[in-house]
Amino acid sequence: MKAIAILGATGSIGKSVLDVIHKNPDCFEPVLFSAHTDGEALLRLGKKYPNARLALAGNVENAPKAIHYMGREGLLRAIEACAQSGCGLAVNGIAGAAGLEPSLAAIDAGMDLALANKETIVMAGEVTFRKAREKNIAIIPVDSEHSAVFQLLRAHAGGAERLDSIILTASGGPFRALSSEQLARVTPKDALAHPTWKMGAKITVDSASMANKGLEVIEAVKLFAVPPDKVKVIVHPQSVVHSMIRFSDGSMYAQLSKPDMRRPIQDALFFPNKSAVSFDSLDLTSLTLEFEAPDEKKFPLLPLAYRVAEARALYPVAYNAANEEAASLFLEERIGFLDIARIVEAVLQRDWTGIVTVDAVWEADKKARSCVYGLKNLLHAS
Repeated sequence: MKAIAILGATGSIGKSVLDVIHKNPDCFEPVLFSAHTDGEALLRLGKKYPNARLALAGNVENAPKAIHYMGREGLLRAIEACAQSGCGLAVNGIAGAAGLEPSLAAIDAGMDLALANKETIVMAGEVTFRKAREKNIAIIPVDSEHSAVFQLLRAHAGGAERLDSIILTASGGPFRALSSEQLARVTPKDALAHPTWKMGAKITVDSASMANKGLEVIEAVKLFAVPPDKVKVIVHPQSVVHSMIRFSDGSMYAQLSKPDMRRPIQDALFFPNKSAVSFDSLDLTSLTLEFEAPDEKKFPLLPLAYRVAEARALYPVAYNAANEEAASLFLEERIGFLDIARIVEAVLQRDWTGIVTVDAVWEADKKARSCVYGLKNLLHAS
């Protein structure tokens, strides 16, 4: 059995990981569960898997006593302890920038990394891949789009050398058909009503604003070592085609499956092998697939991401941090939906040049978040 550490075990990714494990009971053994604040859910996991360690990274003042590791430092110690006891794979489903440090800790400890936390690559891909090469460990993407590209390139020998472009699909979110005037009036409740995916609040807002697709563009550039103009985005409301690759001879290949995160998670857990367990195969006769170009005027966070991917340095850190803070402000109803992009663009007007090191990443992250709250005129006007 493969021992697995599940970081962010009580979130949507963690729950899907547990479902995959349940369907493959003889293949995987969870040895670590982490959560940010939901200590009670963590205890329930501990009762179901009594041999697993439990780590609560936040809200430690009210933490149940049965939790083994407390706080940020406790989580990092838990990761190291699991690796020392033979755990070879960490699944990182932690949301946002908080997932970066656990990713690096897992790599430093010598564990392969099944990565659903896109911020790890967006913020510090250069550092992450350097550490992974030094430790000779694998980074397996779990995002449905990047998992699809990863699997397609593996399926075609020499594909990376013949690659012309990567095409990431976007659902378009709940606001695809709205006008700019209508977008100015949408509420957090509206944004959280995603038409095809069930996700956490922050990533669902990012899907509505297309910031999530912007982050995925930056991630694809770093994951697959391609220039930004080789990464395309196309809106596909059915979320059945997860990504496509086009080769230099014009041929195109796509990965299709129902919009279910268990599929890419299972691919990551079994890597480099495949599982015979299936999650609801597609009935092609019932499908109608639509594709359209994204509206970059209505959703400016997508073209902003291309500028950031081209600029590199610490610009991706600033983009991510500003968007995280702006999305939180929107969820708190302190700003309007269209203000998210305005805030991110204003933050990116600062100078974010510099060498990407772990310390520089955290300094830029802190500075960008501070910049958001320094935009008093914009926030007051909102």
